[in-house]
Formats: sequence, C-alpha cells, structure tokens
Amino acid sequence: MHPHNREKLDDRVRRAAEAALAARKYVSPVDVLVGIGWLDPGALKRWQQGQVGYLEGVVQTNLPRISEAMKLFRSWAAAKGLRPSETAYIARTPARQMLRFSKSGDPAIEQLYRTHWISGDLPQKKQKRLVERASRAPELVVIQPLNEAWKCHRCAGTGDSLIMEAPGPVCLRCAGLDDLEFLPAGNALLTRRVKANSARHAVVVRFSRSRQRYERQGLLVEHCALSEAQTELEQHNRECS
Repeated sequence: MHPHNREKLDDRVRRAAEAALAARKYVSPVDVLVGIGWLDPGALKRWQQGQVGYLEGVVQTNLPRISEAMKLFRSWAAAKGLRPSETAYIARTPARQMLRFSKSGDPAIEQLYRTHWISGDLPQKKQKRLVERASRAPELVVIQPLNEAWKCHRCAGTGDSLIMEAPGPVCLRCAGLDDLEFLPAGNALLTRRVKANSARHAVVVRFSRSRQRYERQGLLVEHCALSEAQTELEQHNRECS
C-alpha cells in the first residue's frame, strides 16, 4: 500500500475506533469495519442471523485492505493501552452456532476478529461486566410475517410466525420452537420474570408499514416459566392487598 493511502486509512481506522470506544468503552474489529464504511449494517445483521457464510464475504473491499486495516486497528489499541478480551460470537439462530469471520477460517485470524479492546481506565468490575455483556448469546428473533403466503424452506409448511435462516424462512416446528408460548408485550414485570426463568425464549416482532421498522410484539417463552411467574405475581399481589 502506498504510504499516503496507508496514512489516510490509518486516520479513518483511528477515528472509527475512537468513536466506538467513546460510545461503549470498548471497541471491536466489527465496529471499525462498520465505522470506516466497509461493512454495511444490513449485511452485518444478515451475518449475525447466520445468513452469510463468513463476514469477510460481505465487507466491501479486498482481503489485503481488510488485513491492513485490522493491523492498524490493533496497533492503535495497543498504543492506547486498551485491554484485549476474546469474545464469543454466536449466531442469532436456534442452532446457536459460532459465527465465522474469515474466508480462510484460520483459527488465529478468527481469534483476532473476536478480540475486543476494553478501556483500561474502567474499574475491574465494570470491565468484567462489559466482557460478560459482549459474550452473551443474542436473543432469537421470531417474525410475524405480513405475507401469509410464505413457505418454510424445510417442510414447505407455513404458520403465524417464522424465523429466518440463510436458505429462507423456517416454521417454528422445524426450528424447534413450536412448544413455546406467546407472551404479549405490555406487562414489563411479568416479562422480566418469565424471561429470567425461561431457558429458551425468543423476541417476537412484526414489521410496521407506517413506521417502516420492526416492532416488538412480545416473547415466546416456556410454558412452565410463564405459569410460575404468573403464580408468583398473583401471590405477591394478594399479599400486598
């Protein structure tokens, strides 16, 4: 890379990294790729949902430039005195598979992509919480489709809800979520209790044409967790009345 171009890239990487660090007290390679404009947020979301084989495949530049940007990012992070922390990247799918970053799949490259850099100015407890939050598995997202004519790509069936996979939509039976019960949004206390006690849950969303965005409708939760939470709240209300 020409020294002038490398200097320009270094400045772009630095500004993207500093913005992410200021906002969240840590910064990741993904933050930098999005910040410099090489990774479209929509493509990132598809990768997180397991619809893209590997992240480098949707980064809008060639592999040598990606490699150079990541080297510049790590040099900046080390000079800044940030602390490296390896983070799990888990797909937003029922299979919960580990996401792949690189075309090669080389373990050393994958580890570099998974490494977040945390501000050393934070107290140890806050650093630990940041690490735990970043490594937490993402919530599953179930969609209530506007188009009722959709077909499951596995069984050709249909239903009121679906979850997206790389080949297409999947019905809840094929996804292994058909035993969960729908809890509508509206009761925040009940939702928190059920979510804490349900080993499996998924956020249910529906697209709003008027607002042009997906809006949360409620949760799919385990029946036993819902029953227990409802009983606990009823007992609590009786005791307080």
